[in-house]
Amino acid sequence: MRRMREEPAPEARHGYIIRQMTAEDLSAVMLLEQASFKNPWSQDLLKRELQHEWSTILLVEEEREADGPELLGLAIFWIVHDEVHVLNVATAPKHRRRGVARAVMDEVLARGRAKRCTLATLEVRKSNEAALQLYRAFGFRPVGIRPNYYVDEGEDAVVMVLDF
Repeated sequence: MRRMREEPAPEARHGYIIRQMTAEDLSAVMLLEQASFKNPWSQDLLKRELQHEWSTILLVEEEREADGPELLGLAIFWIVHDEVHVLNVATAPKHRRRGVARAVMDEVLARGRAKRCTLATLEVRKSNEAALQLYRAFGFRPVGIRPNYYVDEGEDAVVMVLDF
């Protein structure tokens, strides 16, 4: 028997709605992934993440007057024991530099603190200066390099850690 997770109601921090992804969001999330990355997550991988009780996918939306909410970004993370591990943060290209990633990272870290996590970790492309600056602003510090982590491009990842 699977344990049901208690999820807070969607919140409108930073002027955005942040809520947990459901299976009904899959097609919109796939479009966001494809627009955001050269090598997006697959539909199967996203479906599997929805099944794991330790995994959470948060969506960042903005209410539009006539058409309902628009998907602006997302974060995928795990909470395992006392650690938050951030796997993916994406912002739709047309909505970058609007605080979308900052808003979702605020929520990810708040959920980690609420679960009494003591550490947050992530990997980020060595060339992604905007993401590196964002994570440093949260207090993440680089602790190592994973050579050739992004195999398709042969790019290294910077391993970053935040102590709560």
